[in-house]
Amino acid sequence: MIKVYKKLTEDQKQRGVIFSSCLSEQRFETIKDIIHEVISTDEDKEIVIKRLKDDKFFNKTRWRFNIIRQ
Repeated sequence: MIKVYKKLTEDQKQRGVIFSSCLSEQRFETIKDIIHEVISTDEDKEIVIKRLKDDKFFNKTRWRFNIIRQ
């Protein structure tokens, strides 16, 4: 799995998102991808961010990229 780091989108910033992780088959997000977002008011945000960065579980799946926005 390859990690791709990008900045948060303006929409995400307005909604209070501080971190997002997108599992994708391509180097960019598509409609069929799985996106997880962490909002600044989430109680366990540090733990959730750590788990979303640890993508080893998906190494042998169809997902090739973990697009991380922060």
